[in-house]
Amino acid sequence: MDFSWLSDPFYQDYLWEGFINTLWLLLVSAVGGLLLAVGVALARIRGPRPLAWLTWAFTTVMRGTPLLVQLFFFYYGVGRLLEGVPGIRESVFWPLLRDPFFFAAVTFILSVGAYSGEVIRGAMLSVPQGELEAGRAFGLSGFQILTRLWLPRAIQLCLPTLTGEMILLLKSVPLVSTIALMDLLQAANIIRDETFLVYEPLLLIAGIYLATTVVLTLALRLVEINFPGMRPTRHRWLPIRWTGKTP
Repeated sequence: MDFSWLSDPFYQDYLWEGFINTLWLLLVSAVGGLLLAVGVALARIRGPRPLAWLTWAFTTVMRGTPLLVQLFFFYYGVGRLLEGVPGIRESVFWPLLRDPFFFAAVTFILSVGAYSGEVIRGAMLSVPQGELEAGRAFGLSGFQILTRLWLPRAIQLCLPTLTGEMILLLKSVPLVSTIALMDLLQAANIIRDETFLVYEPLLLIAGIYLATTVVLTLALRLVEINFPGMRPTRHRWLPIRWTGKTP
């Protein structure tokens, strides 16, 4: 194994830029996607029938098509159409609309919103009606019941599943290397092409992704444990608690 290229500042800059873009894309997609997911869930449950059907069609399309196809559609399809709009190149939005990071973020936000929206919708439907009736009995308004009782209770129920969605989002980021966005995989490809080393760059970014996944998992686990209403269980690594007694 030859890792001597790691001392070259040229390759270090590539790796650092790819790592920063990966983290930014993860953060933007997670925040935007979860906000969209809440709107999707509310539209499916309480929205007017046309809006409910529209969000159902949106989630069906986004969950039924590969993420790579969606990425190509927005970057090569929508991006190419926007180039032909008169005056778009002279507008203040052109630097954003020609940036592959923008299209990657839009694609991931829509994907997270579709998947997590269905998760949150199922969790909201699982909240016992008695808890909502108790909120009404205490004189809470509909908005207060939603923001203080219904939605927090639903997130509490589906938080472990949302944690898994965030891990899957991190592992989906390398797809952006197909649209010329500098991420860790794109940096590894450049290093491999210039050094003719195949395994070393890939092993390095695999280790970086593994370490990032561990840190993200621990951070989300802390959020899950400290979320209001969540009670950490003892001996959570063992499915059965040993009592010292035999049957």
